[in-house]
Amino acid sequence: MKVGDLPGHGFKALALPDPDRSIDGVYIGDLLSWVMGRAQMDNAWITIMSNNNVIAVASLADCSCVLLAEGVELPEDLIELANQKFINVLTSEKSAYEIAVLLSGLLS
Repeated sequence: MKVGDLPGHGFKALALPDPDRSIDGVYIGDLLSWVMGRAQMDNAWITIMSNNNVIAVASLADCSCVLLAEGVELPEDLIELANQKFINVLTSEKSAYEIAVLLSGLLS
């Protein structure tokens, strides 16, 4: 599945500089140091965190995208930073659990 397919499944794109990036798994977590050490390349990372460190961690972990749960949004300056760093960021009103269940079905 490609990140660019997610808006068709109820996600709102905040930054989508690399829509053709593949999603090969999912990681859920809000403790940034934990995510840095455990998220895998091409994972969709589900979180409620919305600070500039999220963009840095997503870049370091080489995540395919950041999925913000619970309707979390990014301020405009972080959207610009995500676009500059080629980090896809989308948001959903769904909980982290609901997003994970949805992705499990889509990735199967």
